[in-house]
Amino acid sequence: MAPSRRQSNGRSPLVNQQSQITSFFSKKNSSSPSPSPPPPLAKHTSKLNPIPGPKPNPSRSPIPTTPSPGEPKLKKPLLVIGQSPAPTPSSPLNITFGDEVVDKRLRVYWPLDKARYEGVVKSFDKVSGKHLIQYDDSEEEELDLGKEKIEWVEETTGRFKRLRRGGSLGFKKVVIDDEDDDVEDSANEKSDDDDSSDEDWGKNAEKEVSEDADEEDMDLEDEKEEEEELGEEEVGMKTSKRKGGRKTESKKRKANGVAKPESGKKSKTSANVSTKEEFKVPSVEPVKKIETDKASTADKALVVDELERFGKREAEKLHFLGLEVRRDANRKRPGDANYNPKTLYLPPGFLKSLSGCQRQWWEFKSKHMDKVLFFKMGKFYELFEMDAHIGAKELNLQYMKGEQPHCGFPEKNFSMNVEKLARKGYRVLVVEQTETPEQLELRRKEKGAKDKVVKREICAVVTRGTLTDGEMLSSNPDPSYLMAVTESCQSSTNLNEKRVFGMCAVDVATSRIIIGQFEDDSECSALCCLLAELRPVEIIKPTNLLSLETERAMLRHTRTPLVNELVPTAEFWDADKTVHEVKTIYKCINDQSAAGSVDVGTGAANTYEDDELGCLPAILSSLLRAGVNGSLALSALGGTLYYLKQAFLDVTLLRFAKFELLPSSGFSSIAQTPYMLLDAAALENLEIFENSGNGDSSGTLYAQLNHCVTAFGKRLLRTWLARPLYHTDLIKERQDAVAGLKGESLSYALEFRKALSRLPDMERLLARIFASSEANGRNAHTVVLYEDAAKKQLQQFISALRGCELMVQACSSLSVILKNVESTQLHHLLTTGKGLPNINSILKHFKDAFDWVDANNSGRIIPHKGVDLEYDSACERVKEIESSLTKHLKEQQKLLGDSSITYVTIGKDSYLLEVPESLRGSVPRDYELCSSKKGFFRYWTPSIKKFLGELSLAESEKETAFKNILLRLIGRFCEDHNKWRQLVSTTAELDVLISLAIASDFYEGPTCRPRVLGSSCSNEVPCFSAKGLGHPILRSDSLGKGAFVPNDISIAGSGHASFILLTGPNMGGKSTLLRQVCLAVILAQVGADVPAEQFELSPVDRIFVRMGSKDHIMAGQSTFLTELSETALMLSSATQHSLVALDELGRGTSTSDGQAIAESVLEHFVHKVQCRGMFSTHYHRLAVDYRNNSKVSLCHMACQVGKGVVGAEEVTFLYRLTPGACPKSYGVNVARIAGLPDSVLRTAASKSREFEAVYGKHRSKGSEDKLPMQSSLDEMVVFIRELISLTRLKTCEEGTCIRSLTQLQQRARMLLHQH
Repeated sequence: MAPSRRQSNGRSPLVNQQSQITSFFSKKNSSSPSPSPPPPLAKHTSKLNPIPGPKPNPSRSPIPTTPSPGEPKLKKPLLVIGQSPAPTPSSPLNITFGDEVVDKRLRVYWPLDKARYEGVVKSFDKVSGKHLIQYDDSEEEELDLGKEKIEWVEETTGRFKRLRRGGSLGFKKVVIDDEDDDVEDSANEKSDDDDSSDEDWGKNAEKEVSEDADEEDMDLEDEKEEEEELGEEEVGMKTSKRKGGRKTESKKRKANGVAKPESGKKSKTSANVSTKEEFKVPSVEPVKKIETDKASTADKALVVDELERFGKREAEKLHFLGLEVRRDANRKRPGDANYNPKTLYLPPGFLKSLSGCQRQWWEFKSKHMDKVLFFKMGKFYELFEMDAHIGAKELNLQYMKGEQPHCGFPEKNFSMNVEKLARKGYRVLVVEQTETPEQLELRRKEKGAKDKVVKREICAVVTRGTLTDGEMLSSNPDPSYLMAVTESCQSSTNLNEKRVFGMCAVDVATSRIIIGQFEDDSECSALCCLLAELRPVEIIKPTNLLSLETERAMLRHTRTPLVNELVPTAEFWDADKTVHEVKTIYKCINDQSAAGSVDVGTGAANTYEDDELGCLPAILSSLLRAGVNGSLALSALGGTLYYLKQAFLDVTLLRFAKFELLPSSGFSSIAQTPYMLLDAAALENLEIFENSGNGDSSGTLYAQLNHCVTAFGKRLLRTWLARPLYHTDLIKERQDAVAGLKGESLSYALEFRKALSRLPDMERLLARIFASSEANGRNAHTVVLYEDAAKKQLQQFISALRGCELMVQACSSLSVILKNVESTQLHHLLTTGKGLPNINSILKHFKDAFDWVDANNSGRIIPHKGVDLEYDSACERVKEIESSLTKHLKEQQKLLGDSSITYVTIGKDSYLLEVPESLRGSVPRDYELCSSKKGFFRYWTPSIKKFLGELSLAESEKETAFKNILLRLIGRFCEDHNKWRQLVSTTAELDVLISLAIASDFYEGPTCRPRVLGSSCSNEVPCFSAKGLGHPILRSDSLGKGAFVPNDISIAGSGHASFILLTGPNMGGKSTLLRQVCLAVILAQVGADVPAEQFELSPVDRIFVRMGSKDHIMAGQSTFLTELSETALMLSSATQHSLVALDELGRGTSTSDGQAIAESVLEHFVHKVQCRGMFSTHYHRLAVDYRNNSKVSLCHMACQVGKGVVGAEEVTFLYRLTPGACPKSYGVNVARIAGLPDSVLRTAASKSREFEAVYGKHRSKGSEDKLPMQSSLDEMVVFIRELISLTRLKTCEEGTCIRSLTQLQQRARMLLHQH
């Protein structure tokens, strides 16, 4: 038996510090506030010392609490004594524990307290089989853990965060400070849900004890402030009974009489602690499942108990959610045609059982079952039912007490929590209050409304693609594209038939819209290229309209995006519907502009063209004029706008949109496009943006070149890398700009970078500022917010002004380099009025308008005179009235003959004329006596009363004008939105150019400016030549031993073969050389220097890369099929100006088939396409066949071969590109390096020699020297070639063709007879 302990001080170690709203889903039959009789005292002492009070409602369910494993433990917890009963624990687990659990933390269940207390296992007594448990207050007890109800606690597990404060729906708490034992309890009692009461909103308000200083997630306002914002029904939800404050006799812990000393400082949690990841929510699922750690045996038992409890309640009260009886809003069941899982049919009986607020929540939820509801109640966002499970699991929120799942968080945590859920693939529906309790009361009185809850409306739908603000968004510069894709409805039975796609990609955070329509092949190559480049986080597509090949392509080249299916025409609009909606929106925008609102203006970002219905951006007008060649693009825009309309972002987006036409749109040929094309295979195989390891940017070309200091510069660099330049003049122009930022200009460039490093993400910040000028969504005037939204908006506005000022100053400072630089691009960017907009006068206007520092600190703008005419006029009117009052005072002094008469203010009465008692007889009769004091009387004259009425009205107008100053200033700022965006664009371009200029310092070895040869003459043979070519990413310090070996390489051009057939040992560096050449070409055409001594290049229109071994099982493609699909695209799309890199083609099948395919492909590129390329292979027979072909250069990666200890060759890699073919691949050497056993190596070496003897290493000129099998193979190859040549003849006389076929038939018979 444990030693006796001191009496409890009456404090309860209840951990849950969160305010409860448990009666949200509980409607009582009786509204009587009378408490039930108090419960009888227990016979034994408990670890708790509860304060006597009303008996809890027997219908109450157990109280779930959910632990948050990663949260720190509070040092000074607030202790709470509550009225609701603790849950019944699950049965103990008969598990034997020993020394292995020593020093582990656990929670021990105390039956009488119906609570768990936390402690640590200190030691184990093998004789008695008991463990010594030390609780958190340092008191100890010996227990047989196998017979106790316990749960193990991870070391990182801490105390719950307190996410709410104030009262509960059916439960009021007494909050006792852990240090001074002060008790605050309620004097008022109210029934849980009194629908009929009509009382003041703040009547039941109570002040709560504030949280600890280091608890950041707790709102510190009083409960009264919160209840003032709720309707009377909701106030009833938030007020309930409290217990008295007297202490009672202690109880024993054990019912069997085993005493346990008391303590008031132990951590207590509810018996039914939920491990949140186990909850299943059928209607709202994330796109990507989050991996979770395995739970311990005790945890699993608790999860089962928790699921049983919630499942039982759901089966009883929410039976209509079951799959067997579930119906959508149209009462269709799962499996029925047109069943809509996003909606839910609510039985009438269930609706009648709900209170007004409950009904309000279910009405929203039943229409949006695919979303998580953030339901605003006062200053908190609440999550109920299935949404509460998601909040507990994904946001680590704590369940509130009550039988229903319920959790919440304060308003200030909205941005953080909505972003967390959106990033994890959830759709979040934000339901805001759009009415105050005062407005509700007024509506009830004036209109006779019977509503007892404030109005609420959907104000936002937040997903991955519609995030515009948040911590992670601020730290991650990568764009988050929302992409809509549609496809022509033509048949896809013919594999050679071209597909036509319409695409619209939107980056909501920057208002960037990329739109276009393009033809594609049967493999959707162009679509795959776009998907790999943009990596959309969310996709919109018409239901059952895209082909199977398109669906597979989207699956292969995306990273688990959120997919939204819209009904064709009705939701995914066609071109006509889209044009009508867009014209309507722009017509409204132009009407507002004409009325003096924000002017969309014209400028570099968009130009607008008039038509009969409104103003359309030039890009949309061109698509409209293109007819069928632009209809799918407009339809994709329609699908995007419909989706954004549900999120209240459509009008804001179009008002300030930056439209860009897709480079491949308009069916233009490659010769007309100014960019090199990098398809999906090239981007992935060359690791331009993502590495093949973990998918991040480390070790990529983007990471190597990314020295940008601005987020918008980083995004521009991604665009440049995805679309390298193709035209020679544009490449040279960018090279000149990069060169102009080196040498003497470098110090100025570094100062420019230093200044820009202090900038926020100006592109996204400006988009938020522009959006805030539009009062919609959460910015709507009717939305009730309690955080200082105006102050936050003002601070963002000032941050934008300071950022623009900083960019102008930085560009002006950098412009001094122009006197020594000849670059036309730099001169354009840094010359005011050209690339650099002239905004000094605009900035001066805002600088003179108000004090930026004072406004940022105070959150209020005090405009300088002359800035805001409306405010100035209101101020002048107030001064005029005050001047009239002063003049009136002088008149009264003269009239009464006493200059001591003055104005005084008493309480709310101002401008009282204070007259000495001796002059009372002289006061006119029409003066109104208001008050008096000894020796004085105070009057209002008729004129004063008139002036006071005018003054009140003038001050009201002044206050209204004052409140609207920020909106008017932002409106004025938005009028020049194109200039601000041009400034950001110029700054981004300079940032990227400087990044390219300093990137060469991070190469290893010499660097040079590439010499780009013109391609004006179509007969000119394209070339590639590099001397001492290094690798732009690999460095010696990352290679361990040794250094990277540069190589000289020439492809095509005068005196050089157009193709290199590369052989060499395994691990000899063939694949590295192929990547090295391709990356160097990209660098050259981006405009950067390359790691080489000399470098010459004719521009490449497209790079094709077939490298590595991978499959796409989810798309139904094996490794070999994937390899050949990429090869087929090369064969059909490559031109003379393309660069092809093929790495070990044909290795996924038998040697004979693989070699045949490899040779056929190589022959096609060499003789038909005649492009530049490199072909690495282990089919050494190819080297024999092409040793005399002038169009193919035989090279190998050099090595030294010696004898190994087990008979296998030991190879030393030299990594030097050397003329000639390599005799073999030395694969057994790699087996030796990999650590295969010596016995296996000996056998492999022997088998290799046997195969080489049979297969033959060389083909001699004389047939007498050939091995029998080799000779037969040669004859078969010649026969097949002649047969193919005969079939390709376009014109042939009948007799000649017959004779040729007869001869071939005879040869075939001879070959068959030989074998």
